[in-house]
This record gives sequence, structure tokens and C-alpha cells, in this order.
Amino acid sequence: MNPLDTDPNDVINQINQLFQAQASTALQLRQSTAKQRIEKIKRIKSAILAHKAEIIQAGFDDFSKPATEVELTEILPIIAEANEAIRHLKGWMKKQRVWPSRMMLGTRGYIQFEPKGRSLIISPWNYPFNLTFGPLISAIAAGNTAMIKPSEMTPCAAALMAKIIEQCFHEDEVALFQGQADISQALLALPFDHIFFTGSPNIGKVVMAAAAKHLSSVTLELGGKSPTIIDESADLTLAAQTTLWAKFTNNGQTCIAPDHIYVHQNVKAAFLEECKKILVRTYGTEENQIKSPDLARICNARHLDRLEFLLDDAIQRGATVVTGGQIKPELRYIAPTLLDNLPDDAAIMQEEIFGPLLPIISFNSINEVIQRINAAPKPLALYIWGRNSTNIDKVMQQTSSGGACINHSVVQFLHGNLPFGGVNNSGLGNSHGYYGFLAFSHSRAVVRNSIMLAKMFFPPYRSFTRKLINFFMKMV
Repeated sequence: MNPLDTDPNDVINQINQLFQAQASTALQLRQSTAKQRIEKIKRIKSAILAHKAEIIQAGFDDFSKPATEVELTEILPIIAEANEAIRHLKGWMKKQRVWPSRMMLGTRGYIQFEPKGRSLIISPWNYPFNLTFGPLISAIAAGNTAMIKPSEMTPCAAALMAKIIEQCFHEDEVALFQGQADISQALLALPFDHIFFTGSPNIGKVVMAAAAKHLSSVTLELGGKSPTIIDESADLTLAAQTTLWAKFTNNGQTCIAPDHIYVHQNVKAAFLEECKKILVRTYGTEENQIKSPDLARICNARHLDRLEFLLDDAIQRGATVVTGGQIKPELRYIAPTLLDNLPDDAAIMQEEIFGPLLPIISFNSINEVIQRINAAPKPLALYIWGRNSTNIDKVMQQTSSGGACINHSVVQFLHGNLPFGGVNNSGLGNSHGYYGFLAFSHSRAVVRNSIMLAKMFFPPYRSFTRKLINFFMKMV
């Protein structure tokens, strides 16, 4: 619903009407069963598979995403998320009984998971299907209604998602709104019970500020400059293969992609040679990479201009292009580019790159790398390659990141039994699987009394009451 040429005022009126309509639906959904919720998730899964060819085409139309990448990074994660909920939702919804603490002898306690209510999902352009339907599955699993605002930067994906949502749900349960920033602002002005946002830290702050006006809870999946460390003991071939795959999938437009690489000085030359060979083997020679069917394009001209500035600024400040550097603005093409000799004051070292530019930074001591990581905002991901357990343990103990991989890259996103999320600047809260269910649920603490021992502490207070309190102070 709501194509981009619709009068924004009409859309905003419809948003307000549907927000009110979803209030009664949200109350009804509190009583929904696991079976009913699973049926809706199966509906989403079936629709995604039925529209597979259209999803692939939309990915190509929006920014020339290869079909295999669409299947791997858009469709497969949705199916995995749906299946995880289908298999385990009944167990997730069960009351969790807890043992009484010593102060609570004579009672029984349990945690009851209840839907938060009306939820808002604001999704980004880089993986529009994955990062829309993944949170939606969690919202449905927890028993919520949802309003969705996809990015206007991928209009083909947004239009197709609107079609799928309309096929799967009545709008008083799930509704999708297309449009520009004014539509997002209208949605954020409403007192949602939970807001799930995926995007940049700067916009995440705007979302959090809007949520604070209504004390709405938030899940913020943001980003940051995720470092990769190549230790002297690393398998250089495997590290190069995996890191370049993680970086240049979706042409670097991935929130958990390696942003820059710290490589030990003793293996730097060998590592760079491996990288150059792998890029040729994967995408062809530098002259022919523009013809590669396996390289997506930059989303739009504005992002291409931003990346071109980062590259030019780095070169002007003394950086060396190891390989790549070619730009074709009319095709929204930037070649996979490795940069060496980066000065610390280069703009590319200050902001998240989110594109196919990869700085290489040498180091001699792991302590030096740890110090640099800790001096920057906490990243969404951290990757370390090596066989030296002491160095690996030191990095894991002395740094902080939303998630991490040891001798791998980006696969933490696909692990259905792990929480996915950031920390501070890179995000708040977690998602995926059980953790996504929790994000959209309120954990209600319930105490049921069996023996009224608390009466011993009721007034009028006597000396015995004081003695009893002192006894419990020693016992608890």
C-alpha cells in the first residue's frame, strides 16, 4: 500500500487510523496460541518462497545484486528464521518456573512472556527483505501487531514487500508504509510499545529520542567500524578468502562487513599477495571486474559520491591503492579496492565505510591493536584470525563488540541460537531466534503465594520483628 506518489498527508492519516485499529488487535493477540502464531509464520515463509523469482529480480533492479547473493543473504536467512520459530515457539512461550530465593520461601515464581503490543519495524535498504521479514517473524512469534517502514532507497523491494504483506495479513495486524522521511517521522511520533530499527548510529539516535518521548522500548541494530585482525599465526589463504568474501558481498554494503584489517607486519606482504590473487580468481582482472556478474552495485549516487570522497581523501593524504580504485559513476560501480599506508586523519579511518574500500593497517604487537580498538566506539562485529590462543584470548577479554568470530567472518548473523546485536554505539538489544522473541516480549515476573510467611513482618512492629529481620539478613 501507499506507493511513493500518494499524497503524504493521506498516508499519515491512514497511519493514524491503522495505529488505532491495531490497538484492539493487539489486545486480542495477547490470547493467541503458539499454533495460531506458527500458522502466520508459515504464511510468511510460503509467500517468500512463492515470490522467490520476484525477490531476485527486485534485488537486481534496485542495485544489481547477483541472484545467488539474493538467495544467500536475503531469502535463506528469512527461511531459517521462520523455521527456527516454527520448531521452537511452543517452548519459547511456556512459563519459565524459577526457584524461590531464601526471602521468598513459601511462594512459587515464574516468568510469563506476554506480547509488548503494537510494534514498529523500520528496515534499511542494504538487505531489505532479510532485515524486514526477520524482525517481523519475531514480532509475530511474540504475538504483536506491526507497522513496517522499509527504505525508500530500494523502491522495487519495498513495493514487492508491500504486496507480500497484503497477501499475508489484514492491515489491522500488519501494515507496510512506503514513503520518504516524513512517513518515518509520522510513525515515530506514535506511542508504539516497541520499535525495532536497523540502520546507522546517527539515525538510531533519532529513533531512540523519539521512543523516549513515549518510553517505548527499542531494539537498535546499528553498525560501526568492525575490525579484522590477521595475526602472524593465521592461515593467510583462508583468512584472505573469507575476509574478502565477507567484505565484498553486496559490494561492501553490509553492517557486519570487515571495515578495516589489522595485519601483522611480518605477514602483511604475503597476505596482500593472497588478497590480490583471490580477487582476480573471484571477480576477474582489474580491467574485467566491472563485467563480473558477482559484484553488486552501490545503492545510489549519493552513497557513491560519499565513497568516492573517502577514496580521494585517503589518496590525497598519502594512502596507496594496492588494487582496485576504479569508479564508474554512471554505472554506480566501484571496484573492490585495497588501501595501504592509511594516515590516521583520513576520513575513511573515522567513519563506517559501507562500501568496497578496505584499508589495510600493519601492526607489530597485539596490544597495539587492542589499544586502537578500545579507543574507538564499540563495533558491531570483530574478527580475529590466528592459531595463537594467547593472542585470541587477549583480544576477546580486552575488547568489546556486539559479536565476534574467531577464524571466520559474518557468520554470527546466521547462528540461530546466538543473540545478534550491538553494544552502545553499534546497537541496543538483540534479535534472531529466541532472542528476537524476547525482544518483542515483556518478561512478566509472577509470584504465587503458598504459605503467608510475610505476615511475620506486618505491623505493629515489635522487638521480635527486628530480631527476625536481623536473622534474615544473615540467612539471605
